Amino acid sequence: MQFVDYTKIYVKAGDGGRGCVAFRREKYVPRGGPSGGDGGRGAHVIFRATKELNTLLDLRYQREYKAQRGQHGMGKKMHGKNGEDRIIPVPIGTVIKNADTEEILADLDREDAEIIIAKGGRGGLGNSHFATAVKQAPRHAQPGEEGEEKNLIIELKLLADVGLIGLPNAGKSTLISVISSARPKIADYPFTTLVPNLGVVKLEDYRSFVVADIPGLIEGAHKGAGLGFQFLRHVERTSMLLHLVDVSEMLESDPVEDFRKINRELELYSPELMKKPQAVVGTKIDIAGDEKRLNKL
Repeated sequence: MQFVDYTKIYVKAGDGGRGCVAFRREKYVPRGGPSGGDGGRGAHVIFRATKELNTLLDLRYQREYKAQRGQHGMGKKMHGKNGEDRIIPVPIGTVIKNADTEEILADLDREDAEIIIAKGGRGGLGNSHFATAVKQAPRHAQPGEEGEEKNLIIELKLLADVGLIGLPNAGKSTLISVISSARPKIADYPFTTLVPNLGVVKLEDYRSFVVADIPGLIEGAHKGAGLGFQFLRHVERTSMLLHLVDVSEMLESDPVEDFRKINRELELYSPELMKKPQAVVGTKIDIAGDEKRLNKL
């Protein structure tokens, strides 16, 4: 399945139903009073987090979501039915922003967390509400209110305890495939991993933790080089970072400088990432050749 962690959509809640203008028409009641019912409430647009999803793929292909309007009021003081709320399921870890202001509206970080993102319009009042001692047969009712509409940015931030970071081909995918049951694509060329991979590491005492393999960063990522910052949002929720550095003799670059490059890119993305605990792991030490490279790191 294609991994999608960012999209933009438009939502429109339902309009409220119109209030009714009606009068009692009963035998032996020649001048029945007003009996117009109220319009129903328009349907809300609700986002709900579910563990059944792990991508925003569905939202990528459907960009507009409109909820039902409320039904109009009727005679005999019968109120219109409320619109049925439009529920949009999203993965746990979904962040919803106002596309016009970039204000964060919701962070759905647990199962069944939900938010009414666009409220349905209130139904209009029927003419039975407007009768007075002076005006006993009002011939007007309220229209329903319009439902809210919004342009939204939807982002997915994976929930993981440990984030694996490093330059392309540093060994992140190999590590996660060994310590967990995740099976990412592994090859000896850069950018083998194009989307984040999650793996669950099980411990002997029945505890476990989740590791996220973040696609490789390169110098200049903050300017859009390589995969840019496309997936760095996924390390924002991690408790710690595991920084993998290639120390093999086949790599001509300085391991320490490689380490610094990645940290510079992290800081340019968000200074908060530099506050996370970070452990450094030298990889490919079996072909390190000169031990000075490993010792220097």
